[in-house]
Amino acid sequence: MKNVFKLLTWKRCIYFSIAVLTLLIVFSFYGLYSNTFYVLKPDNYIFPLLTLVHFTFLYVLWFKIEEDELTDPLMRNVEYTLYVICLVYLYEAFETARILMTYSEFENYVIPETFLPMGTFILSLQILLLMLTLISFKYRKDFVGAYTFDNINQHIDSWE
Repeated sequence: MKNVFKLLTWKRCIYFSIAVLTLLIVFSFYGLYSNTFYVLKPDNYIFPLLTLVHFTFLYVLWFKIEEDELTDPLMRNVEYTLYVICLVYLYEAFETARILMTYSEFENYVIPETFLPMGTFILSLQILLLMLTLISFKYRKDFVGAYTFDNINQHIDSWE
């Protein structure tokens, strides 16, 4: 695990997270069974809207690490919201895996040749996104600090 953190620094983690999120936003409009993009389907816009919280967390993490700032309640709220969104990411990964496992049920039907390669690629991106999110939580804890707000007033000098 230490090798992963040596290879994947906090900046690389943020860059890879942005790249994976962007690819998954594009593929959220993709239909595996039909090999087409469905832009007018309202369900496909749920994932891109949820990723706005993830992008916000990545921006706040970058800012806090670069400016050497401590955590604040707003960052905590964004991260706790991202915990819930991670459950949605996990659901999406299970749903993609379930769709991939139905390949043998539809052998008599016309399934595009891109079904398995694209499905495997999307599933690997979803699993990678979950791993990168967990790593970014670890980097937040290591570089920015824990969420301790009970003694925050003790470190403020009121005479300055």
